[in-house]
Amino acid sequence: MTARPSTADGNASVLFASERSFRVWRYGSGHSQLLLRAAPDAAHTMRLDLLFEGVDAMQLVTRYEALELHTFDEEESGRILERSGVPARWRSDRLVLGLRSRSGTGYVQCQKVSALLGGTNVLGPDDPAEPVDVVWSLRG
Repeated sequence: MTARPSTADGNASVLFASERSFRVWRYGSGHSQLLLRAAPDAAHTMRLDLLFEGVDAMQLVTRYEALELHTFDEEESGRILERSGVPARWRSDRLVLGLRSRSGTGYVQCQKVSALLGGTNVLGPDDPAEPVDVVWSLRG
């Protein structure tokens, strides 16, 4: 997993990358949260979650192999923001993040995204006693 800075010239750039496979795990409309989860496997003993908060719009595939989160150029970001229906006065607080992988692409428009490492339970409820570390985060 790597976190990379975005470029200041308006071109798209990779912000976060992981070779792990992520699945769409949960979306809750009440809290506008989307969770993509990479489950523990033979090479990784802990799960890696990408938690998107304040989600306004998204276009997803169900699985992402070797996921990259990236920015869009200003024109494409503007189109996504316009289609989402978010009022212009709130758009400066939103992130428009592209999802790119070997198995598909998509985007999420949100207020915040965090990469959380920790926990071994995949199918049952998260155990609040298991420590989870924020390894990367970005806010709009």
